[in-house]
Parts: sequence; C-alpha cells; structure tokens
Amino acid sequence: MVGSSHEAMHRIFQKDPALLTRALQQVLQIPFPEPHDFAGMNVDLTEIEPIERRVDTLLRAETDEGAYLLVVESQGKPDERKRGSWPYYLSYLYEKYRCEPVLIVVTQNSATARWAAEPIHLGVRGCPSLTVRPFVLGPDNVPVIAKASEAERDVPLAVLSAMTHGRGRQAPAILESLAAALRTIDRDSAAVFVQFVDSCLADTQARKMWRDMMTAIQYFWRHPLAEEVREEGREEGREEGREEGREEGRAEALAETILRILRVRDIGVPDDVRARVEACRDLDQLVRWSERAVHAARADDLFALD
Repeated sequence: MVGSSHEAMHRIFQKDPALLTRALQQVLQIPFPEPHDFAGMNVDLTEIEPIERRVDTLLRAETDEGAYLLVVESQGKPDERKRGSWPYYLSYLYEKYRCEPVLIVVTQNSATARWAAEPIHLGVRGCPSLTVRPFVLGPDNVPVIAKASEAERDVPLAVLSAMTHGRGRQAPAILESLAAALRTIDRDSAAVFVQFVDSCLADTQARKMWRDMMTAIQYFWRHPLAEEVREEGREEGREEGREEGREEGRAEALAETILRILRVRDIGVPDDVRARVEACRDLDQLVRWSERAVHAARADDLFALD
C-alpha cells in the first residue's frame, strides 16, 4: 500500500515507466528518444564510506540513441540540501554506469516547482564548472485532464493529472473523469492507481470525494486501501460485510459524493434536491447524477434528463 504523497509521486513512474518519457516529450517538450525497453535499478547510491544517499526512483531506458538513466525525485517543498545532492547523484551515476543521467523532479506545489527548476551552478560565479538543470513536472505544466474521453486515452497521465491538480473547484471534474477511465483498464492496475491518487490528495474534501467514488463502485473493494476505508466506516458506526449493508453504504456514499461535488463547485443545494438525492437507492441513477454534477450549472440540472 502506498504510504505517502511523496512515495506515490515517484512510484507512478515505476508502475508505468513509459509515462515518464511521455511527460518529458509532451509536457516538457524535451526531444527524448523513444525507449524500447525499461529496467528498474537499485536506488541506493551509498558509497563504501558510511554516507547514505538514495534517489526516489531510478530507471534505465534503452533507446536507439543509447541508454539513459532516469532519476526521479519527489519534492514536497524546497530543500537547499538537494542543490548539493542532485549534482552528486548525476555525477555518481554517470561515473558508475557510463550512461547519460536525466533528473526529473515531481511536485504538487507551484512554488516548489519554480524552486526546483532553477539551474544549479557550481564553481565560479558567471562561469560555473558544473551546471545542473532539473526537469520539473508539476501543477504548472502537467495538463489538467477533466474529460472522461481524454482520461481514457491515457489513464496514467490522467492519474498524474489528478495527483498534481486534485484540489479546489477543478477537483470534481478531474476525479470523476479519472473514475470513469479506470473502468477501461484491468482491476489490479486500477487498484494501484487508486492508491497513488488517494495518497496525493491533500485537500480533505477531494480525498473524501475520491474515497466515496471508489468505495461506491468497488474498484478496489478487496484491496488494502478498501480495508482502511471500511475501518473508517466501522468507526462511524456503519456495518460492512452483508450484501444489503454494502448496497446501502454504496448508495449513501454516492449520494454524499454528488452533494460534495456541488458544494466544492459552489453550487447551492436546495432542501428538496438534497432530500431527493439522499433518499435515492438506485445505484445506476446515482452514478448518472454524479456525472451530471460535474458540469451542472444549478442543482436542479441533476434531474433535467430524467
């Protein structure tokens, strides 16, 4: 189970290494050659001397132009020590493997992204002996994917979009689109991606919305994260285990998701709309309403096509 936002931000590239080079090519417009093979590598860069140095993710990409080492660092906030360790990582890896190292920094924070993108100059001011220019993926350049059709075309990129943009008013559309796209891939991969997103959603409302969606449609019902959700439900007095109870719980979760989507989008919910949504136990109907909630201009629009 993914234990933190930091871990999820780099492990997504271990799950789908091709996403990393697509991000370089399409998001950052870097002319990175098309890889035809990837291999995970030992992330431990510790030398014989007792100085431990580890990167978050290290991949070897084989291309027609030769091999590249893709060094992925997940960065939550500025850390001036990295301006010394990052050049070390690249120099050490080049010396050890004689492959071109590429540093990619992934972050959810715009200020951190700007900090990480600043070139690192070592040596004489204005004439450095060594310059390191990290490639940065963050909320300012990772595309916002808020349409199901776009999410289905590239599910891993949609996951990265949710991980970097899943907050504020745009969160409902991003998460709803990704939820729809996850139906198009195998359940095991979907379960892993669900964890990545869950770990990165710092916004409490967005995370609750995501968990309600995932619990309601059982993408990861037998996954460890589902057990965590069920445990939270037990603490709140909800019973899990019986089929009737699960159906009731999924309906309640979907109803709450619909109302939360409207609330996050600053759309007022009259008492009669709230009562109709909360009283509904038809899961298919609730799913349709949740999809409409993402684009509705008024709460009444939920029922416009019924």
